[in-house]
Amino acid sequence: MLKNIGLKVRLLSAVVGVALIVSVALIAPMSAAADGLPAAKDLRDKLKSVVGSDNGGLEFDMWATVVDRDGVVRAVVFSGKDRGWQWPGSRVISAQKANTANAFSLPDFALSTANLYAAVQPGETLFGLQESNPVDTAVAYGGNSEDYGTDKDFMIGKKIGGVNVFGGGLPLYDKTGKLVGALGVSGDTSCADHNIAWKLRHALELDYVPAGVAEIRGKEHLTNDNIVYDDVDWAHPECSDKAREVAELFYTTRPTRKSPIIRPTRKP
Repeated sequence: MLKNIGLKVRLLSAVVGVALIVSVALIAPMSAAADGLPAAKDLRDKLKSVVGSDNGGLEFDMWATVVDRDGVVRAVVFSGKDRGWQWPGSRVISAQKANTANAFSLPDFALSTANLYAAVQPGETLFGLQESNPVDTAVAYGGNSEDYGTDKDFMIGKKIGGVNVFGGGLPLYDKTGKLVGALGVSGDTSCADHNIAWKLRHALELDYVPAGVAEIRGKEHLTNDNIVYDDVDWAHPECSDKAREVAELFYTTRPTRKSPIIRPTRKP
């Protein structure tokens, strides 16, 4: 009898051990760099470095979220000393922006969330887009609040959904030109959010943007996904003169890197 009990205990221990190994193997990729995306520490460090620069906003601390190409959240971080130093609502907004930039960008054409603002206004061609892919509130608000912005954030490893149509969301393209996911930041004015996201993407070296709706000053026939203020079709409202100035100088201060992807000419 004792011998049988001992055998059962050893078998149970072996099964539990295997289960733990499998669980770790499944969870680990969600908390580390995967598919060319930044690890949480790198994302947090670089976010802190750009929040402190002049972005034309309120100089508030920020949330940042990264999703992969499938819309799965891979990292959620904040720049302040703890989670209470950013607007709590901006955590989910940052994830929503990342989801949007990923969902509406292509391997050869990038759209930032700022580029969508004009087209979704009443009477315009994409009116109602904001309602098309709702945020999964169970994912957004599940888990322990104390874990938000850490490697244990409940959103990590799950699809958040959501569509956001003001500045702060950008697609991510690696040095091979591959679209690997997207970045969303939130916590300041929408124009400053865009500027911070742009600087953060540049610092991560994931800005090999193939093309977009914004013309690059001094680069004939070249475009990217920068915020646009004057084009009626793609215009975003101005938040401040400084925010506009910062964005309009990106062509020289933080230009998008040259993508190896050439956008094919499509027949109408």
